[in-house]
Amino acid sequence: MAHAVSPLAPPTFPTLPPVKGVRLATASAGIRYQDRTDLLVAELAPGTTVGGVVTKSLTASAPVDMCKANIKGGKARVLVVNAGNANAFTGQKGITAVETTVSGATRLFGCKRHEVFVSSTGTIGVPLQAEKIVAVLPAAQSALKEDDWTAAAKAIMTTDTFAKAATRTATIDGVPVTINGICKGSGMIAPDMATMLAYIFTDAALEPAAVQTLITAGANKSFNCVTVDGDTSTSDTLLMFATGQAKHRFVSSAVDPRLTEFRVKLDDLLIDLAKQIARDGEGATKFVEIRLSGADNDSAARRIAMSIANSPLVKTAIAGEDANWGRIVAAVGKAGEKANRDRLAITIGGVIVARAGEAVAGYDEAPVTKHMKGQEILIEVDVGIGKGAATVWTCDLTHGYIDINGSYRT
Repeated sequence: MAHAVSPLAPPTFPTLPPVKGVRLATASAGIRYQDRTDLLVAELAPGTTVGGVVTKSLTASAPVDMCKANIKGGKARVLVVNAGNANAFTGQKGITAVETTVSGATRLFGCKRHEVFVSSTGTIGVPLQAEKIVAVLPAAQSALKEDDWTAAAKAIMTTDTFAKAATRTATIDGVPVTINGICKGSGMIAPDMATMLAYIFTDAALEPAAVQTLITAGANKSFNCVTVDGDTSTSDTLLMFATGQAKHRFVSSAVDPRLTEFRVKLDDLLIDLAKQIARDGEGATKFVEIRLSGADNDSAARRIAMSIANSPLVKTAIAGEDANWGRIVAAVGKAGEKANRDRLAITIGGVIVARAGEAVAGYDEAPVTKHMKGQEILIEVDVGIGKGAATVWTCDLTHGYIDINGSYRT
């Protein structure tokens, strides 16, 4: 079932340049969707290094288990992603489906098994017909090209209402390098590592350990700071591929000063993608940024901010354009982290509504109500304990979320 494009969607899809060493193709495997592409294949140059993080869910999918194992090898040649079926909670059948896909890819691309990465997204508990994927791999291989980013981002969508992508350019040793990223996610968004599915491609020459450190740190600043509904997916996967085609000296460590600009640009790209997911939250009409300060430490700040962001009462108040800041107070209190009730301060849309544990004298709700009627909502909270700070992103909770999820399988 198609849904209207989110009112918070970016006006246009960004123009992503080619990344040396990356070729893309999409195909229609008919796994669930019959009228669109549902398969992405990416071929990566020999020597491509990889790092990534996957969901901590104890009911993780078979593709997640495979990616987790293959990341340890540090090398990648092929990525295969299907939409419409998560291949999660499918027992031995799920493992067999992964093996079937990997075997088909290794034969076709002449690579090793540990160099193939597979992801699946969609309905949980339904066996994946991997033979449909293998059947279209040859056609996908024939169609590979360097500039198919729009089609790639669209092929991995499920309940997404718009394709998500971002690009940045940095320099290493004075040499320009490109960073492109695509992701998908709209519901079941409360990452415990990264996000639903996200893939980052760069032509930088990086050792696997550097890639792994960069993407882990970047995820903690971006995808681990976004939530739509508080539900962590069984399929969450974030992978970063570095093809090594840029003509600079190899970088072996993520703390190498030569990576300073690259790290900044990578983090910025990841935050861009994470925000796009919040903007496409199922049924969303408002994008919400929550800035938390004064916590015991940064981790505590993020947990308190997430408590606010995941609160159904806060999210429905925002949907209803109700400046009910008491719900924010309650969300802070239930987070399980240190907070000083009598020093708590809350600002909404730049207007201080509470300070020193109570409503400010002469508080005028009118400007806050006006802010709540907009599409971009800013909530700032200081819990009065220390210097810990965090920023997280979410969306409101509307009846549209029920409509989408109530009919997801029908």
